[in-house]
Amino acid sequence: MDTTQERTEAQNLPYDVFAKACPSRGTLEHVTGRWGGLTLGALYEGSLRFNELRRRVDGVSEKMLSQTLHALERDGLVHREAQPTNPPRVDYELTPLGRDVAERLLSLIHFVEGRMDDVLAARQHYDETRGAR
Repeated sequence: MDTTQERTEAQNLPYDVFAKACPSRGTLEHVTGRWGGLTLGALYEGSLRFNELRRRVDGVSEKMLSQTLHALERDGLVHREAQPTNPPRVDYELTPLGRDVAERLLSLIHFVEGRMDDVLAARQHYDETRGAR
């Protein structure tokens, strides 16, 4: 039976992304998903309008970019500012939390880019080994 004390203790536990019900899983998915990481990385360079961002994140559809921006905004990582102009102007930029996340992501991105020769060699070796069976 779930007592008030047990619920209170459970609420005071730190977040654990490995736990099925932990809300950090959703945020991690938004940040590390195909378009989330690229969107955060692009916005680290500065504020961008939707179409500028879409051009910067090559290959993302309008629908996926819109969904990604909504999720990142909801998580407090992206700020959306609509200007009351005609036509309307909407700018996207990182929040302070979003900048912190993007810095960490960019470290990983730069690391992976710097090691791609090793990755490509490993892929080639894997494919040759698997194909030789």
